[in-house]
Amino acid sequence: MDSVETLRLLASQMSFEADGEPSPAAPACFSPRERDQAFVHPAQLPNGQKVMLLKTLLSSVCERDCFYCPFRAGRDFRRATFKPDEFANLFAKLSAANMAEGVFLSSGVAGGGIRSMDKLIATAEILRGKYQYRGYVHLKIMPGSEKEQVFRAMQLADRVSVNLEAPNTGRLARLAPRKVFFEELLEPLKWAEEFRRTVPAYRFWKGRAPSTVTQFVAGGADESDLELLATTEWLNKNVKLKRAYFSAFHPIPDTPLENKSPTDPMREHRLYQASFLLRDYGFDLEDLPFAEGDNLPLCTDPKLAWAQMNLLEQPIEINKAEKRELLRVPGIGLKGAEAILKARRINRLRDLSMLKKLGILSERAAPYILLDGRRAIRQTAMF
Repeated sequence: MDSVETLRLLASQMSFEADGEPSPAAPACFSPRERDQAFVHPAQLPNGQKVMLLKTLLSSVCERDCFYCPFRAGRDFRRATFKPDEFANLFAKLSAANMAEGVFLSSGVAGGGIRSMDKLIATAEILRGKYQYRGYVHLKIMPGSEKEQVFRAMQLADRVSVNLEAPNTGRLARLAPRKVFFEELLEPLKWAEEFRRTVPAYRFWKGRAPSTVTQFVAGGADESDLELLATTEWLNKNVKLKRAYFSAFHPIPDTPLENKSPTDPMREHRLYQASFLLRDYGFDLEDLPFAEGDNLPLCTDPKLAWAQMNLLEQPIEINKAEKRELLRVPGIGLKGAEAILKARRINRLRDLSMLKKLGILSERAAPYILLDGRRAIRQTAMF
């Protein structure tokens, strides 16, 4: 199997891994055929930068038997492995041809987490050193990695990640019985935050410490949304997680969970919305509108559900509210709240048209606000 065929095989097994935000369309300079040949997809990173990102495994050989995983030990499918220098050489060519602007590199665990992590680090060292690659690198931290390996990965990457998969020890045992929640998965995230706090910035890649993210398999272990978001909130506060990703469970043939029902994709969407409320909008876990079974309602987004319960009878005065209060109003986002604060220093905001000019979704906000002491006047729909 040549390098291109190996890449085709390994990259095809990474659809369940998330990094950045999907971009509506690829740059015009990349045709669909070129994207297919390069095994990359357009992505928008959290800093707003748009890149053509290659997501792949270094090896799909794995000794772990995670019940949901397409490359679990014992599953019958074609496996492949790159040597570090082989992959670095191939990616350097893709980068030089402007067919890939970033790489997200993970791996199966073979010969232990430490050995597998050494190979990921070696690959990044070759890219940064031999090929002088200065673009985006995301390295997955292997379960069981040593503290020194986490630090070295942070010196080479723009982002590192550890997939927790489940919100706690009990739930993880139902998904990945050979993984250890605290020692193998949570501890490396704590180390990463320790390094960010204690190591001078110049010792990291480009003079800044990389961000950390994690991913959960939503619905794989019959966990509740409350469990997932409680762990997410703890990670936000205690290890300064950049963000949590949620991957709706879908069954994989020839795995122990192949007959388990798939998770509704809307649940994944609601979890993302709620996680952003916790991270960016000043919401606390107890603010979220959990319903039966400690899950979020699928029929409406959590911010709107909270507003319907709390603001219909006690609307917020736009001209007096603090930023934290403004962010509770549907239709007002982070930029919108800043725009309101700036605009009202000049003039009082008296009608919805003034809010609309500030980029606010004024009709969505109208039921929950006061404008100069009065309920907002909404235009009645004719049809």
